[in-house]
Amino acid sequence: MRPINLTEPAAENVRFYQISQWPIWNLAFRPAFLGAGLLALFSIGYWLLILTGYANWQLSMPATLWHAHEMMFGFAGFVAVGFLLTAAQTWTGVPSISGWRLMGLTLIWLTARGAFFFSIPSVSDINVYLVIGLQFLWWLGAIIVLANMLIAAKSNNNYVFLFMLSALAALNISYLWLVNLQKSALALSIVDTAILVMTILVGVIAGRVVPFFTARGLELSEQVRSPRLDKILLYCAVLGVSAFFISQVFVRSLNPGWIMSVVAVLHLTRSFIWWNKKVFTVPLLWSLHVSYFALGVGLTLVALSFFSSIILFSDALHMITIGTISLMILAMMSRVSLGHTGRSLCVPHAISAAFILMIIAAITRSLLPTVIGSSTAWQLSALCWLVAFLLFLLHFTPILTRRRVDGRRG
Repeated sequence: MRPINLTEPAAENVRFYQISQWPIWNLAFRPAFLGAGLLALFSIGYWLLILTGYANWQLSMPATLWHAHEMMFGFAGFVAVGFLLTAAQTWTGVPSISGWRLMGLTLIWLTARGAFFFSIPSVSDINVYLVIGLQFLWWLGAIIVLANMLIAAKSNNNYVFLFMLSALAALNISYLWLVNLQKSALALSIVDTAILVMTILVGVIAGRVVPFFTARGLELSEQVRSPRLDKILLYCAVLGVSAFFISQVFVRSLNPGWIMSVVAVLHLTRSFIWWNKKVFTVPLLWSLHVSYFALGVGLTLVALSFFSSIILFSDALHMITIGTISLMILAMMSRVSLGHTGRSLCVPHAISAAFILMIIAAITRSLLPTVIGSSTAWQLSALCWLVAFLLFLLHFTPILTRRRVDGRRG
């Protein structure tokens, strides 16, 4: 592959039938962020209708398992892939996937979403088999593209992302296979493990971008660095996820709460080290800091759930899935969408409101079920989520589907 020329202008006057040259296919973040935003509306909207009794669930697999899959592997997985394939171009100078190949990868992802609802009366569970095949192809394609870029540039320090994507892919296929075998409890343990693997990915990316973005955004003389803490945290996080997986699948007597507590303290420590009160003046900064702080809080609640029946594991985990993963996704999608289209890193009040709504959704879903009732908490949280992503799509859909303002690639 030739090194990419980032100043090379994008094609102008693209005809409507030149689909592969549409701006949305210029770089992976565009279809990934737009697709994930639309899925966020559809999946949580449908989930809310099911919770309130306004929609019936017709599939043979439980609605809870579909919801878990689409949020973890459909929504968060697509954003992670889109971000990494975009960032890798910056890291390596090697051109990322675009045009017809990006269209194909996106089409596989989109088809997998619809395959859940495909059925043939004479062939039982055809939908699950289709989703397994499509998700496998999608993960394989994304990993191959990322691997080619990193290997071509000999970017050894980024190989860790290949292992993380491979782990998520393996967990995804295992989850679907267990769903097909009707082993729901074990399948949920697998998706819970995938969420914890995602926290490792969040921790690594946050360690690279949060101090850097903070220093740049606040015009500090230097960014905060904690290389020793970063390394210790990564090893402990891997140990924590491994202990959780073993305790759920092999050795039920093993209590992963202790190592989870250590990981939570390390995340909270790093969060305090990075903190600067001036970030409250910049929505794209405070949203990242709050989402990372929520990771430490969420892991603390997860750890406590192994020692006390007062805190439910599923409620604690939602502090991570909503407060950390979803809020950080919303913040990073906003920042990347602006930065990679040549726009100023300033968001309107509507996007700041979206960040606040996501925080409210996390607190409501994870901390309030015992106060206002599970059903009410779930519905209010889902409603906040829907409004947050609706605000995101209203503002960023035109940005994601149009050329960069400076006419360059990307």
